[in-house]
Amino acid sequence: MALDQFGRTIRYLRISLTDHCNLRCVYCMPEDMTFRPNAELLQDDEILTLMELFARLGFDKYRLTGGEPTVRAHVVDLVRNMKQIPGVRSLSMTTNGVLLKKLAGPLKEAGLERVNVSLDTLDPERFRRVTRWGSLEQVWEGILEAERVGLTPIKINAVVVNGYNDGDLVDLARLTCQYPWQVRFIEMMPFGGATELQLRQVVSTADMLRTLTEHLGPLELIDNGRLDGEARLYRIPGAAGTLGFISSVTMPFCAACTRARLTADGRLRLCLLRDNEVDLLTPLRQGATIEDLRQIILDAIWSKPWGHGLARGEFATNRTMSEIGG
Repeated sequence: MALDQFGRTIRYLRISLTDHCNLRCVYCMPEDMTFRPNAELLQDDEILTLMELFARLGFDKYRLTGGEPTVRAHVVDLVRNMKQIPGVRSLSMTTNGVLLKKLAGPLKEAGLERVNVSLDTLDPERFRRVTRWGSLEQVWEGILEAERVGLTPIKINAVVVNGYNDGDLVDLARLTCQYPWQVRFIEMMPFGGATELQLRQVVSTADMLRTLTEHLGPLELIDNGRLDGEARLYRIPGAAGTLGFISSVTMPFCAACTRARLTADGRLRLCLLRDNEVDLLTPLRQGATIEDLRQIILDAIWSKPWGHGLARGEFATNRTMSEIGG
């Protein structure tokens, strides 16, 4: 069991399979983004070795992220091998959906259980502007294919950015009237240097709820506001699905955090919004024993910070979001 100094049991690992991506979303990375050479990233056998170790330490929930995880070579085979590791109770993926129409079936067959799909707008022109060169139709077809093959429950992630897609809240929310999905509205988090600009573009959960209530009427709070993972859930009365609000900036949920992140270049990141990281790839490649790596991980988890420092003007600046995996 991996415990931190605040008594939290850390059992949920988000694994970034790559920093590469086939989109260039405006809130995530620059258009001329330079990615790391593959040799500097975790290889398949290294991911599996570390995942087996994390599983022995009590980590039982895993989410595959990126960059964009579906662009990793042999991703289906990797998922199949991950699913066979003893102790892996839950294996899911966050994807932009671009390749999901082709990969949903094979990923499901390999053992992937469900997907979260990033979708910030239902307007094709605005989608292309936010993603810089994406196709809304391609992503939509991928979502429907994921639902068809059973990668459910489907969760739709929408990062709400002032001036880009804050006018899309109502249309996205209405998806839940027809589909049994969870549409999750995420406050944009400041990363990688342009923090003042990013903070000015944050749309708070309170403002989102105000907009939705004005257009859709009162929303029903689900489970008395108890968090579902990171999201506080609501429902449009009579809707098939639910609305989730992830309020990392204005209403942080650090006390309930059970997560750590393994970056594509093999660093164990202890908080999404802090720069604290511990290198696992270097000792692994230098021949560290499993017991050595186990102790490095346990010591790192123990030092996991209580939470982020946004309210005090402390920002994570050593990576863009695409290098962490969300």
